[in-house]
Amino acid sequence: MRRAIAGIGRTLVTLGLLILLFVVYQLWGTGIFTARAQENLKHDIRAQIQKLQDENDTVGPVPTTVPKPGSTGTTRTTVFSHRLAPLVTPAEGEGEGVISIPSVGINFYYVEGTSRDDLKKGPGHYPGTPLPGTIGNAAIAGHRTTYLHPFGDLDKVKIGDDIIITTLEGTTFAYRMYQQLIVAPTEVSVVANTPDAQLTLTACHPKGSAAKRIVVKAKLVAAKSAKLTKSKPQPASAGTGKGRTTAGLAEGLSGQTRSFEPTIVWGIVAAVIGLAWWWTFRRWRHPATWLIGVVPFVVALFPFYVFLERALPAGY
Repeated sequence: MRRAIAGIGRTLVTLGLLILLFVVYQLWGTGIFTARAQENLKHDIRAQIQKLQDENDTVGPVPTTVPKPGSTGTTRTTVFSHRLAPLVTPAEGEGEGVISIPSVGINFYYVEGTSRDDLKKGPGHYPGTPLPGTIGNAAIAGHRTTYLHPFGDLDKVKIGDDIIITTLEGTTFAYRMYQQLIVAPTEVSVVANTPDAQLTLTACHPKGSAAKRIVVKAKLVAAKSAKLTKSKPQPASAGTGKGRTTAGLAEGLSGQTRSFEPTIVWGIVAAVIGLAWWWTFRRWRHPATWLIGVVPFVVALFPFYVFLERALPAGY
């Protein structure tokens, strides 16, 4: 009886440790993928901007003055807006620009698309909404808890804070935050189009939960000086449109059914290796036996966590 109780206790402790390790993976391990993707985006976007600038070096900057964040006086800063090329929406998953919110230290490269795979790379622009720097409501989503949590401090953005967008066309636009909302994931009106140039940022709320969405809305303060255009519509093959945009608030937060099978396979592999490790250590109680078993178990456990996280309906 005592052996049975001791065995159950050890099993529960083991399961608890595995769950704890999975939480650690979600909070910090997922950032490995995003950090690598951000480095790739950094190289690609900078190269694209430099290429456009080299091709259009005869186009001069259009200075736009906006108040510095937190200032109430006449001190101003200049944002140079270049329109170096026609607006073309990148393919889904490809880099689209840089989003920066100096007041809360947010500075990330963002991509086109809001699927789970897109948001693992960084913030994502909602397909079907206008591009940043154009007339209409440009919308961008981002994680708050996992994958380097690019919008982790979105709730700290205050009215009057500047949101800076640099696009692939080499254009820098300054938006000013004017409203914060907490809405249900089904409240798609927040990404509806507007007659003027606006920016909407969305993320899960509260942190660690996908129950609601936090929404930050901003208006383009450079509208009078910057030459605004309308985005070129994306081709039908890109899968955009009202339906795609409407689904954007919840998209990227539901589990991937294609991850179920590899999750089960790697779960079985990790379980078999773990049992073999336990049996070997029971037979030869030596520190070397324990250390040797750690390596193959962790090697199998990591891909199990990767596919498990993708299968779960919680992309915080």
